[in-house]
Amino acid sequence: MRAGLRTVLGAEPDLAVVGEAGDGAEAFALARRLRPDVVLMATRMLGADGAAATRDVVATGLSVRVLLLAADLADPVGVAALRAGAHGLLPADVPPPTLAAAVRAVAGGATVLDWSVLGRLLDPSRPAAELEPKESVQLTPKHLTDREREVLVHLARGRSNAEIAVRLQVSETTVKTHVRHVLTKLGLRDRVQAVVFAYESGLIRPGRS
Repeated sequence: MRAGLRTVLGAEPDLAVVGEAGDGAEAFALARRLRPDVVLMATRMLGADGAAATRDVVATGLSVRVLLLAADLADPVGVAALRAGAHGLLPADVPPPTLAAAVRAVAGGATVLDWSVLGRLLDPSRPAAELEPKESVQLTPKHLTDREREVLVHLARGRSNAEIAVRLQVSETTVKTHVRHVLTKLGLRDRVQAVVFAYESGLIRPGRS
């Protein structure tokens, strides 16, 4: 974790840093004891990587959400942590105002992704061995209807339900229904995992609009 985090977020009147951990085990212990709204997790820490630490936090069943900060944009741990349950992914050097806004968004139930970072992590030109195998059922986009695949593509490009509704000329409620069906059919937890699935299944490629 970058230095000065308490200073950066402590300056925000609605945010408070309740604890700081030096390694993965300590992060897990503090999350269980302090039960913060959001844990800012580094991709690499002493004793554990961000994916393992995220998996441990999520396994507690507590309403603690994880926002991952990636120091190395080529580190596959970022994707593994998203699969493990992280609710966001940002570069570690993100500007303080952006970080504060991301913490608020994740605390409020949203997911936050830096699409340039995710695109690099999921670049299909990288050797497949660099990415961990998916833990979920091995499904493909063929299990979805044409409209569900279309919604999934829009999700993977970072569009909100409202934006998807405008593009497809349907109601936002209809989009929410399609999103729910996509997640259920593919055995995915949330929109973040849907994005990862869309890239790794080859449905879309990084850099395409």
